[in-house]
Amino acid sequence: MAGRHRKICAYNRTLPRALRPPFFFCLFIFVSMWFKNLRIYRLSPDWVCSAEELEEALSKHSFTPGSSQEPLSLGWVSPRENSALVHEVNGQYLIALRAEKKLLPTTVINQVAREKARDIEEQQGYKPGRKQMKEIKEQVIVDLMPRAFAVSRDTRVWLDTRNHWLAIDAAATAKSDEVLGLLAKSVEPFPVQPLYTEQSPGAAMTSWLVGEEQLANFTVDQDTELRSTGDSGAAVRYVKQSADIDEVRKHVEAGKQCTRLAMTWADRISFVLTDALDVKRVAPLDILTEKQDVTAVNDDEIFDADMTLMTSELAKMISDLVEVLGGERK
Repeated sequence: MAGRHRKICAYNRTLPRALRPPFFFCLFIFVSMWFKNLRIYRLSPDWVCSAEELEEALSKHSFTPGSSQEPLSLGWVSPRENSALVHEVNGQYLIALRAEKKLLPTTVINQVAREKARDIEEQQGYKPGRKQMKEIKEQVIVDLMPRAFAVSRDTRVWLDTRNHWLAIDAAATAKSDEVLGLLAKSVEPFPVQPLYTEQSPGAAMTSWLVGEEQLANFTVDQDTELRSTGDSGAAVRYVKQSADIDEVRKHVEAGKQCTRLAMTWADRISFVLTDALDVKRVAPLDILTEKQDVTAVNDDEIFDADMTLMTSELAKMISDLVEVLGGERK
């Protein structure tokens, strides 16, 4: 489907403006290019690796479908559905990790295990014990694995070799851990560290909410979550409504801290910041869709133009975000 829309978009741009169809055809490709989430890491400034060298390193761990007994298979695939494992534009690298997982419903495993347990009970005259039931389930999994349904997902990764950022388009920690784990195996050495800021995101977001600090280039939007720092874990959420400052102050005085905050950067990108410094629900705003390169007329040019716009804007946003959080902690 994406390829079809790219061709429509390329064709549209060859037509006179008066004959072009609605803009949403081209917007589809632009928006689908953008990362939806950012788990941000710092690349060492000393790490130097060309696109060709990275391609060679990743090729040693390229994706191949797992055997009938492998519950999970990981490997690198092309981010552009072609043969290249690394797509490079002006020092920005785009790569993708594929994870193939075999699905065995727990209900099926338990049902087959109970049937086998009944057979064993008839043979030995008593019910299998806990240890024996565990062994039965393990054998059932081995027996059923060749018939398990395989599902795959791709996780995109952006390496900014100019500003030394690594960002993973993943909402879950497990997915980013898969990426970092295979990168460490594929590229030796691979010096990457979590991003730490002088001010904790939770404390900063709380102060922004109660109006104690004016933000440069950022505005606070309507989705907010405050959570108790104690054992209770009590939470208050404001969804599609602005948080009342007086109410927020009362919650803060009661021991709550902001854990999620919807924000907009420079009227260009909206997102949700978490207290773990994860950036979620990233979305380009209208002002960026107007900056699309209308001279690009084929798939490659459109992809490169949109990738250039995305990476340049996100790099500036990350830099500004680190700055409002007091700078990077070394």
